[in-house]
Amino acid sequence: MIERMNPMIRSTRLALAALLLTALAGCGDKTSPQTASSRAPSLSTVVVKPETAHREQVWDGVVEAVNEVTLTAQTNARVLELPHDVGDTVAKGDVLVRFTDIEQKSVRRAAQAQIASAQANFRNAEAQYKRIAEVFSKGLVARSDLDQARMQRDAAQAALHAARAQYSEAGQQVDYTVIRAPYAGIITHRYVHVGEAVQAGPPSPQPLIGLESLKDLRVTVQVPQSAVDAIRNHHHAEIMLGDGKRLAASKVIVFPYADPKTHTFNVRLLLDGSHASLYPGMTVKVAFAVGAAQRLLVPVAALWHQGEMTGVYVVQGDSVRLMQVRVGERFGSRVEVVSGLAPNQHVATDPAAAARYLSSERAEPKA
Repeated sequence: MIERMNPMIRSTRLALAALLLTALAGCGDKTSPQTASSRAPSLSTVVVKPETAHREQVWDGVVEAVNEVTLTAQTNARVLELPHDVGDTVAKGDVLVRFTDIEQKSVRRAAQAQIASAQANFRNAEAQYKRIAEVFSKGLVARSDLDQARMQRDAAQAALHAARAQYSEAGQQVDYTVIRAPYAGIITHRYVHVGEAVQAGPPSPQPLIGLESLKDLRVTVQVPQSAVDAIRNHHHAEIMLGDGKRLAASKVIVFPYADPKTHTFNVRLLLDGSHASLYPGMTVKVAFAVGAAQRLLVPVAALWHQGEMTGVYVVQGDSVRLMQVRVGERFGSRVEVVSGLAPNQHVATDPAAAARYLSSERAEPKA
């Protein structure tokens, strides 16, 4: 009986083994949700390598206009016109204040008349001097007469110069009745109103308009004395903008003295040109380089986000794998990977393309 059952047992075992192999083969065809491999993917990648990046400390700073001015009265007059208000943007040469100019023009006309009178007196004195000089050459008059004629001519000439200077001053006073913008900018203060009488002094000229240029900006930061030496050594700082981007300072100026009350140093950062997201008076975060460190950096565009998870697609040979990472500081268009990646790994620069590749691999039927 045993001999008759052995062939049956053997055939049963063979059938079970074949079924198991078929099941394993079927499992082998299924692709992991996060990994795919069958053919080399045509994905653009970057090689992650340790890079020397700045070690930073961050402090608050205040944005300032490099060019700001308070325009003051240079003549006594009454405000006739104020074409612009606080917050208005003006171009170079635009009229900001216009005064009454009746008195100033009257003084200029009087000065012009004085020039005409002085010119006539000088011409007469010059002619008189020439006549006496000619007579003196013939020995018909004394030298004292010649000297007196010369002094009268010189006095008339000096009076003419003085009259011309008065006319120039009167013309300047007329020019002062129109205040124009010295450069393009934005009006920050308006200290007077239409109809108000203003004085040029004493004791000091009356303020009229506050103007700031948005073309050239700077940032002033107060830093502790313990960090000043490192900032001087590295001379690199970046303004951290609200959209995650950074703006490098064109120049870092460390003041050579500390505030005796706060014991902090003023550091001034110069910026190239104007920037749409920065305005005078704003507070900003400023990252100063105070050392150097090795970091793994990847493009920000290479990050894949799902909920609270952040990852990157790693391409190795003919496989693509999604790896969760923890990111740190951002450096322009790149971000530091604190953990989750190793040096020399290839990261896909287009996570959407990598995700589509994985989806196609899962959906593609296997032979």
